[in-house]
Amino acid sequence: MAPDQTTAAPVPLLSVRDLHVRFPTERGTVNAVNGVSFDLYEGKTLAIVGESGSGKSVTAKTLMNLLPRSALVSGEVTYAGQDVRALAATGTKHFFGVQMTMVFQDPMTSLNPVKRVGEQIAETLRYHLGRSRGEALEEAENLLEAVGMPEPARRVSQYPHELSGGLRQRVVIAMALACQPRLLIADEPTTAVDVTVQKHLLDLLDELRRDRGMAMILITHDLGVAHGRADDVAVMYAGRIVETADARTLFVDMRHPYTEALLRSIPRIDDPVHHRLDPIPGRPPELISPPDACAFAPRCLYAQADCLDGVPELSGLVGLHRFACLHPTGTERGEAAATANRAAGVTVAGLPVTGDPGGAG
Repeated sequence: MAPDQTTAAPVPLLSVRDLHVRFPTERGTVNAVNGVSFDLYEGKTLAIVGESGSGKSVTAKTLMNLLPRSALVSGEVTYAGQDVRALAATGTKHFFGVQMTMVFQDPMTSLNPVKRVGEQIAETLRYHLGRSRGEALEEAENLLEAVGMPEPARRVSQYPHELSGGLRQRVVIAMALACQPRLLIADEPTTAVDVTVQKHLLDLLDELRRDRGMAMILITHDLGVAHGRADDVAVMYAGRIVETADARTLFVDMRHPYTEALLRSIPRIDDPVHHRLDPIPGRPPELISPPDACAFAPRCLYAQADCLDGVPELSGLVGLHRFACLHPTGTERGEAAATANRAAGVTVAGLPVTGDPGGAG
């Protein structure tokens, strides 16, 4: 009989464990990220989804070592077995921007308004890879062609203000890809463009990820953007991950009421004319003094009194569907809680109940 053969478990390209980020201010310490953990594997896309202020961008900037000096960071971040925080502390020049790169929300603030776009792309190649000016400019033109820029030979000589928002974002993507990174972080890459350009840019990022074998973190407030483009999804609220699963499981069997509320608030093409949008009531909590309870409870259709007794932990097996909720959607207990709140007409914080959870699937 042949000896048993075991297949080694895949090793994450990026692993984040118990990440905390705090910012001291005159009013107190802002707890922007509270115990975030996740893994990202080679060639895969992780979507991090949540409202503004949920901690998505702070998490990304922590990975890229772009936080202000006043930020207080704890936790473990490893990339291909390397301690990323230790690399940042040593001031290494050729890790950030080479192995790990980032596409920012607003290309107009990411680009130098007084330098031609070709020079800006070439600068990355000259600094990190030691290319000559001529070689770098030629490669910049090739990169612009690779990201679908029309007339790339002409565009290298233009300034950012001469390009549309969608073309500027292509320039930023070209800069991020210049050094052949293994990990690309796209932070709300389609914020400033219309929906048609948004689709083209997202398709481009997905195609480039596949062709180059990159891993990607896609940060967005829109679950619709993550649908069909991410392998795994992590939903963030008030600095914590409240639900995480592979994308198919999340969209078919979402369990956290916040995830459901995010999806319910997206306009649908099959909605009747003049259909009213279904916003999430209330506002996110103040992170200077975060509540010692479920942070979403005051806005939640499913919340009950026990939701205010402590912060729920992510439940489930590591690597599978996990959610931090005492009364999850799609369960007998959750539906009973929602029925009680609808009968009262208010959430546990006294906010008016909105939405029909039965139509969110």
